Amino acid sequence: MASSILDMSVSLDGYIADLNDYLGGEDDHRLHDWPDETFLDEWKACGAVVAGRRTAELMDHWGGDHNGAPIFVPSHRPPSPAARWGYPLVTYVQDGIASAMKQAKEAAGGKDVQVRCGAYTAQKALEAGVLDEIQIHQIPVLLGQGRRLFDVLPSLIELEIIRVIGTPEATHIRYRVRH
Repeated sequence: MASSILDMSVSLDGYIADLNDYLGGEDDHRLHDWPDETFLDEWKACGAVVAGRRTAELMDHWGGDHNGAPIFVPSHRPPSPAARWGYPLVTYVQDGIASAMKQAKEAAGGKDVQVRCGAYTAQKALEAGVLDEIQIHQIPVLLGQGRRLFDVLPSLIELEIIRVIGTPEATHIRYRVRH
């Protein structure tokens, strides 16, 4: 059965970006300097992507598709012109994260849905109960301040560890969300 998997890099102190929205330091890549074929293969094998609007726009909607997978963007506002007319595999969903996830799972054809988003969308997915797994790439750096991934949660959320992979660049921990 297909799973929805939040996949995020975080600093040891829980930040996904610094106060200037850099992804870990002024070079803007510290939180993503850990390439590993295992995870690249997982990302390429997904059937659909759910991305927060801000993330999708910062990534220019991955050029209109994510390795051939359609992209669903939950948003309260209409899409930008590029997403509206230039990217046929990008769908803006204006009726909430649950609807976006449902549409993504249907489009994924039994494959996993990768959730690529910022903190707000991740928190809303947890609140709505539509997130099956969380994969954290914990980077050995302390940012000290910035944007936290799980700053606002609706309540206690229990997780089950299902995989841990240690590399010199990061500790990769995969959890199942207990609903």
